Amino acid sequence: MDKRKRILTGDRPTGKMHLGHYVGSLKNRVRLQDEYECFFLVADLHMLTTRPQKEHIHALRENVREMLLDYLAVGIDPSRSTIYLQSAIHAVYEMNLFFEMLVTLPRVARLPSIKDMARAARLDEEAIPFGLVGYPILQAADILTPRAHLVPVGKDNLAHVEVTREIVRRFNSYYGEVFPIPDALIGEVPVLVGSDGQAKMSKSLDNAIFLSDDAQTVKKKVRGMFTDPNRIRADIPGRVEGNPVFVYHDAFNPDEAEVADLKSRYREGTVGDVEVKEKLSRALNDFLDPIRERRAQFEADSGYVEKVLYEGTQRVQVVADETLKEMKKAMGLTGVWNRISRKARDRMRRDERKESGS
Repeated sequence: MDKRKRILTGDRPTGKMHLGHYVGSLKNRVRLQDEYECFFLVADLHMLTTRPQKEHIHALRENVREMLLDYLAVGIDPSRSTIYLQSAIHAVYEMNLFFEMLVTLPRVARLPSIKDMARAARLDEEAIPFGLVGYPILQAADILTPRAHLVPVGKDNLAHVEVTREIVRRFNSYYGEVFPIPDALIGEVPVLVGSDGQAKMSKSLDNAIFLSDDAQTVKKKVRGMFTDPNRIRADIPGRVEGNPVFVYHDAFNPDEAEVADLKSRYREGTVGDVEVKEKLSRALNDFLDPIRERRAQFEADSGYVEKVLYEGTQRVQVVADETLKEMKKAMGLTGVWNRISRKARDRMRRDERKESGS
């Protein structure tokens, strides 16, 4: 039996992943899978909280595949980690229902993240679905399906983990010690600025460089990147701090001496944006080349991505069923049904004997 602590984290399947995803989470996951027993969730049910329409559901199949190709390409290894599909784990639906009984509506309604997600989905307050308000409770079911000990999050998502901790404390208090109280595994999760200088790289803002972008696309996107808006000529000293081009150099260019030289000359006004961007394009493509190569290999291997997800989901179904069984046993629900079933079977046998005249 694996004695390592368990980690649960995942993503909503919105399709291909970008450099912001890599910096913010994927890089860390690749590292964590050697130290912990990792469960990586494809959170398709969470998509329905803001996108319940049929066209979005139909898009899930391709989006899940694209996301998994990126998972595998960056180094998430299905022989060391478990990748699974949330909606295929039937126990999650029951666990979510049970946990809803342990949280008050005001508790979840005052979470600022709910309104943030509603705004991102362009929903006014009157149009927020009940499922979105219950988003943190479904997350609790996700975290507690494998009885995870740790949840990697940024500081802005600590409140959701705290809801899960409150649910665990209340459940264990009512019914006995079934779940570990999960801790947030807080890292300084960096946020990569968008190519347009926006605070965050995002598909919806069309400012993302994708892990699967080809070399020419990367060059084109880098050429169009924002730099110092006050620098209108190459001989004018420029600002390095907060400059998107140098943010990317710091994150992806391993040649520290080259980056230091570019920064020095940029501040002095002795290097143009063209050279700085050309060297960034080269560094990004050097970084992405092996990822693109692995992605192409996985993509060409017909059925492999589906096999990874199927096998991972099968493993989690076993884990989830055991968790649900322990929950129901602790709550006394199993005893209720067992007693009813036993008495019903006894009565049915008596009826059968009467009918047969024995």
